[in-house]
Amino acid sequence: MRSFVSILVLTCVLAPAMAVAQESNDGPSNEKAHKTYENGLKQLAEHRSDEALIRFKRADQQDGGHCVVCQKQMIKYGVQYRDWKAAEVAAEELVGEAKNDKEKALAHYQFAEVLLEEGLQKRKEELFARSHDEIGKALEAYRNFPAALYLDGRALANLRQDEGARARFEEYVKTGVGNDYDRKRAGRYIEHPELARARLVPPFTVTTSDGQLFSMDDLQGKVVLLDFWATWCPPCRAAVPHLREISKKFQGQPLVILSVSLDGDEQKWKAFIAIHEMTWPQYREAGIDGVLARMFEVTAIPRTFIIDADGVLREEHLGDALIEDELQKLVAQARELQSAGTPGRWSGDGNGIVAVQRLGRASSSR
Repeated sequence: MRSFVSILVLTCVLAPAMAVAQESNDGPSNEKAHKTYENGLKQLAEHRSDEALIRFKRADQQDGGHCVVCQKQMIKYGVQYRDWKAAEVAAEELVGEAKNDKEKALAHYQFAEVLLEEGLQKRKEELFARSHDEIGKALEAYRNFPAALYLDGRALANLRQDEGARARFEEYVKTGVGNDYDRKRAGRYIEHPELARARLVPPFTVTTSDGQLFSMDDLQGKVVLLDFWATWCPPCRAAVPHLREISKKFQGQPLVILSVSLDGDEQKWKAFIAIHEMTWPQYREAGIDGVLARMFEVTAIPRTFIIDADGVLREEHLGDALIEDELQKLVAQARELQSAGTPGRWSGDGNGIVAVQRLGRASSSR
């Protein structure tokens, strides 16, 4: 899921001075609220963001709904933990706290983001419609807002209003603003608006066991088998030989396997991957509270995700034999994209992630 911090970067056209002006007065004014907010920051430092969200909600209530920094944290972690009520309340309060047109535009935009993310998770048309309405208010307050045009294209696409979505993406491309990924995505959406409502992979960057940086950049135009596992999980261990076989069979092809271990014991994990010759990229985060586990909503393992060259998370439930047929098909499509000079469109937007049960075996809960 794209974080709301990165969204703010996209909207730098809304005057950088705005953020500076807010820094001095957007914290809680109530003394009790200030202490609660500080406790929330401590929880974040201890990697307990779920507990931090509780503190931020309480601090905002203690401050009478006027704590802007609390509201920003509520939006970020409310979306992350699917506490949609908290995220919506915070976004609505941000709109009320806005002091000028630029702040109003940004607040309505953030509200639209919350509603779009909630809509993607719940698949409710009403939420996409509300997101579209909020973007309209953002653009009414500040017309020179390219990121809002892009967001509106996504909202309209999810409302199945493909012509309107295409027009918004065309407007966005004409502004010449935004990063390369978003401009390329918008170009693809103009041709195929249905891609804008696909379930797309969230952005991530990790450092693998051999010290290599592994990010979206590495995955451009490739098929990815993202595998969540642990050494203490019997069905996970049983699947390792098949993963090793797939890794060898597809060597040199546009396919990447990334295994994400939830092991707490780093040395045991490293010894296991060495003994069992798990030579494909390996990454470890201790438990289901890790960044990727939360991002992909992993609550039980084994869990595997198949991601195609367009960054779309495929909804498949495959047995050991069938998974290779699916990979062969997707790899062939990736090669066609490469031959056509279209490297694929990895994305950072969208949730509603669909899991593939790991190689068709039953999941093993923690």
